Amino acid sequence: MALETITPTAMDWTPSPEEIYRLNVEQYESIVSSGLFTKRDRLHLINGILVAKATKKPPHVIACEKTRDALQRIVPAGWRVMVKAPVRIPMYNEPEPDLGLARGRAEDYETRHPEPADLALVIEVAESSLRQDRDLMRIYSNGGVPTAWIVNLIDRQVEVFSEPCPEGYRSRQVFDASQEIPLLIDEAVLGRIAARDLLPQRA
Repeated sequence: MALETITPTAMDWTPSPEEIYRLNVEQYESIVSSGLFTKRDRLHLINGILVAKATKKPPHVIACEKTRDALQRIVPAGWRVMVKAPVRIPMYNEPEPDLGLARGRAEDYETRHPEPADLALVIEVAESSLRQDRDLMRIYSNGGVPTAWIVNLIDRQVEVFSEPCPEGYRSRQVFDASQEIPLLIDEAVLGRIAARDLLPQRA
């Protein structure tokens, strides 16, 4: 009897939202602490689902470094610039923004990740990830992060989101390369950053 060869086919079934098992922040952190994931896995927790982070291209890396340097020049004592550090937003989110501005010292976060109450600002640098980063704004807003920026490398502008509420930030301002962005901490403007200082030069 001839054996039948079975050709693998792509799975055509997509689970419904009710069928997806969502991890909460505590479960996710327990898995991370176990060492099951490594840095190569490049994952973060979004709406209870493990999501792969986008690969960083050179313009993205340079924009992150320029933004970090610009923040460090004007950030006052009592605040620190975080780079690619997790932000804990209970119950189902632990994104890793490209940069953040957290209250206190590094030692304050040796046993926990910062939460929205610890933050003045989170920043996402967006190129291929622009759509996903705009979706993240609702998560940051829902968690109560006061201000969020998108350094938009596609349109060469910085989008500033403020006035958080559960439905998303009420305010969105766009700054082009010729403008300066106010840095707000506790609702006070503590300095201004030229948008062009955050953007890589065009080839």
